[in-house]
Amino acid sequence: MKRLILAAALVLAACQEEEAKAPPAPVELTATALSYFCQMNVAEHGGPKGQIHLDGFPAPLFFAQVRDLAAYMKSPERDAEITAIYVSDMGAAASWEHPGTNNWIDAKGAHFVVGSNVAGGMGAPEVVPFASPEDAARFAERYGGTVAGFDGIPDDAVLGPVDLDRQLETPS
Repeated sequence: MKRLILAAALVLAACQEEEAKAPPAPVELTATALSYFCQMNVAEHGGPKGQIHLDGFPAPLFFAQVRDLAAYMKSPERDAEITAIYVSDMGAAASWEHPGTNNWIDAKGAHFVVGSNVAGGMGAPEVVPFASPEDAARFAERYGGTVAGFDGIPDDAVLGPVDLDRQLETPS
């Protein structure tokens, strides 16, 4: 009987530990969300968005461009341990101008179009996320670029200077 109680206690403890380690859920994008780097209203800009959850912080950091989120991730200077990263699923977006407020996907499982000829919400070349690899491939075929996983986004796609003379388009 004691062994049964001990086994049950161990199983319960393991379940509670797993539950405590579950990543936080994405937060709906509201009209009051400000972009981490520029402190501008995220919802006022088109294109995909991102949010990063940090351990011990009550609210996520929002990003007006996924490019900026990726730059933050590549930076050695961060505020705390990252517990979750979410990006807009542009395959589920109503349009480029209305990327959605609740169509978040885990960035680690997303398919990103890198090097396309599109401008994100802040006017810089964008890294465009999709849940579906087929949606990402169709976007890359139409707007250029290649499809990569989150860890495959090259540093120069998000960290380098932006060529202000490069003509970018807004997807329709």
